[in-house]
Amino acid sequence: MDDQGKEPKAPETESGEPTERQEDQLDKFKETTEKLWGSTRQAFNTATFKANQYKKLVQRKIDLSAVHKKIGATHAELGKLIDDLREAGKKSIMSQEAVKDILRRLDELKAEAAALEEEIEQIRTEESSQVVVQPAEKTE
Repeated sequence: MDDQGKEPKAPETESGEPTERQEDQLDKFKETTEKLWGSTRQAFNTATFKANQYKKLVQRKIDLSAVHKKIGATHAELGKLIDDLREAGKKSIMSQEAVKDILRRLDELKAEAAALEEEIEQIRTEESSQVVVQPAEKTE
């Protein structure tokens, strides 16, 4: 009744330590676990990088769309002002201070749009460099 209901124990040395075969199995198990954990971590890092990159990209596109709407509204404002000045009989419309202010605003908005477009392109190209860096991080 002593040994019948129990599972057989792996042989141990007299000091109670595992045998060499058990140590090999334990090492293989640890190695497999470490590989699995490394792969999981790499997949998680890649997924979070992609998600953050997508989030940045979408936010910049939203910002760019808002700037383009402001440019359109400013163009309309400029056109209306020029038409109003022309109807009022003003001469040298382009030298009017109100027209110059709107043109300055347009220049600023266009510069902001160009910067956002450049940032969007930079975020897109960031993907390829990040994918190359990650496998190198895995080996460290």
